[in-house]
Amino acid sequence: MANKFVAVFLMCIVVVAAFSLQEAKAAELDKFKGCFSNCGKGCLGEGNGNTFCEKKCDNDCSEKELAEKLNINLP
Repeated sequence: MANKFVAVFLMCIVVVAAFSLQEAKAAELDKFKGCFSNCGKGCLGEGNGNTFCEKKCDNDCSEKELAEKLNINLP
Protein backbone atom coordinates (compact mmCIF):
# COMPACT_ATOMS: atom_id res chain seq x y z
CA MET A 1 0.00 0.00 0.00
CA ALA A 2 2.81 2.40 0.89
CA ASN A 3 4.58 1.66 -2.40
CA LYS A 4 1.47 2.61 -4.37
CA PHE A 5 1.17 5.87 -2.43
CA VAL A 6 4.81 6.75 -3.17
CA ALA A 7 4.36 5.89 -6.84
CA VAL A 8 1.27 8.10 -7.15
CA PHE A 9 3.04 10.93 -5.32
CA LEU A 10 6.03 10.73 -7.66
CA MET A 11 3.78 10.70 -10.72
CA CYS A 12 2.05 13.85 -9.46
CA ILE A 13 5.42 15.56 -9.08
CA VAL A 14 6.38 14.60 -12.64
CA VAL A 15 3.10 15.93 -14.05
CA VAL A 16 3.43 19.25 -12.18
CA ALA A 17 7.02 19.64 -13.37
CA ALA A 18 6.01 18.95 -16.97
CA PHE A 19 3.31 21.62 -16.89
CA SER A 20 5.70 24.12 -15.33
CA LEU A 21 8.22 23.58 -18.12
CA GLN A 22 5.48 23.96 -20.72
CA GLU A 23 4.48 27.37 -19.32
CA ALA A 24 8.09 28.58 -19.27
CA LYS A 25 8.59 27.52 -22.88
CA ALA A 26 5.40 29.33 -23.93
CA ALA A 27 6.61 32.53 -22.26
CA GLU A 28 9.92 32.35 -24.16
CA LEU A 29 8.08 31.81 -27.43
CA ASP A 30 5.85 34.83 -26.80
CA LYS A 31 8.92 37.00 -26.17
CA PHE A 32 10.53 35.83 -29.43
CA LYS A 33 7.31 36.41 -31.37
CA GLY A 34 7.08 39.96 -30.02
CA CYS A 35 10.65 40.72 -31.02
CA PHE A 36 10.17 39.15 -34.45
CA SER A 37 6.92 41.02 -35.07
CA ASN A 38 8.34 44.42 -34.10
CA CYS A 39 11.50 43.85 -36.11
CA GLY A 40 9.53 42.71 -39.15
CA LYS A 41 7.29 45.75 -39.14
CA GLY A 42 10.27 48.08 -38.92
CA CYS A 43 12.26 46.24 -41.57
CA LEU A 44 9.38 46.09 -44.04
CA GLY A 45 8.65 49.75 -43.34
CA GLU A 46 12.19 50.57 -44.47
CA GLY A 47 11.35 49.09 -47.88
CA ASN A 48 13.24 45.82 -47.55
CA GLY A 49 11.94 42.55 -48.99
CA ASN A 50 10.06 39.93 -46.98
CA THR A 51 12.75 37.23 -47.23
CA PHE A 52 15.50 39.63 -46.19
CA CYS A 53 13.44 40.82 -43.21
CA GLU A 54 12.63 37.27 -42.09
CA LYS A 55 16.29 36.28 -42.07
CA LYS A 56 17.42 39.54 -40.47
CA CYS A 57 14.80 39.45 -37.73
CA ASP A 58 15.30 35.75 -37.04
CA ASN A 59 19.03 36.33 -36.57
CA ASP A 60 18.59 39.50 -34.50
CA CYS A 61 15.93 38.05 -32.18
CA SER A 62 17.78 34.75 -31.78
CA GLU A 63 20.93 36.67 -30.89
CA LYS A 64 19.04 38.75 -28.32
CA GLU A 65 17.44 35.64 -26.83
CA LEU A 66 20.78 33.86 -26.53
CA ALA A 67 22.48 36.93 -25.06
CA GLU A 68 19.69 37.21 -22.50
CA LYS A 69 20.10 33.57 -21.50
CA LEU A 70 23.87 33.99 -21.15
CA ASN A 71 23.56 37.43 -19.46
CA ILE A 72 25.58 39.19 -22.16
CA ASN A 73 25.01 42.87 -22.94
CA LEU A 74 24.67 43.55 -26.66
CA PRO A 75 25.41 46.96 -28.16
